[in-house]
Formats: sequence, C-alpha cells, structure tokens
Amino acid sequence: MTDVTTETAEAVQPNRAMMQRDRASAMLGLTVERDDPGHAVVSMRVRDDMTNGFRITHGGFVFALADTAFAIACNEDDRVTVAAGADIAFLKPTVAGQTLTATAVRRTRTGRSGIYDVTVVDEQGDTVAEFRGRSRTTPQTH
Repeated sequence: MTDVTTETAEAVQPNRAMMQRDRASAMLGLTVERDDPGHAVVSMRVRDDMTNGFRITHGGFVFALADTAFAIACNEDDRVTVAAGADIAFLKPTVAGQTLTATAVRRTRTGRSGIYDVTVVDEQGDTVAEFRGRSRTTPQTH
C-alpha cells in the first residue's frame, strides 16, 4: 500500500481497518494502491487458479477485484456502507500472469445512497471491465 499523507490519514483509517479484516481480498492477493474518500485503486495478479475452462480469467475474480475497489471507495467515513447492487460488463479477456487494476470513483452520494463506477484495466491500460455499484450506508459504524 502506498504511504498515506497526513491530510488523508483520518479519512482513510476506517478503510484500512476494513481491509485488514478482509480475508477474501487477502486470499486473492489484492493490493490496495490508493485509498481516498470516494476513490480507490486496487490491483490483482491473475493466478492460474483464477482461470476458467477456457484458460481466461474467471469473471467472478474480475468482479471481486472491482467490488473491493468499490467497497473501499464507498466506505469513506466511519459509517458502514455496503453494496445495494452492482452490474459488470466484461469487455476483454485476460489470462494468468496479467495484472489487473480496478479504479473506483464516486459518481454521487446523497443521503444513504451512492453510485460508484469502477474501471478494470490490464497492464497495457486496456479496459477489461466496467462495473457500476450502488451503495447503501447503514446506521452501524466501523
């Protein structure tokens, strides 16, 4: 993870705690590259065991990468925010050995609802998938 500046350290802390407990992301080997309120970047190296019967990256792993970036971006304060729904469009296949990067950006957040877009690219910068997540903030705190 990149160093956190003093200006963002307080806002980022809830996301860091959330990710420290995220066993699924750890198992997938996800790396948080950027963790700012409303914006996150997460990368993943595709392993052989992440491919399907056609030897391309299983869509579920691409979704998991995008979903993790979405989760970090929408948990931008001490309130627990979860997915209310999400859609993904798979645009380009990838294979084992490639590194995928998901960049999540808040589009809008009103009251307890938010919309976030996530673009997943390969190491060449080609778009692999587009994900749109809808968030719902709960009364719980981190």
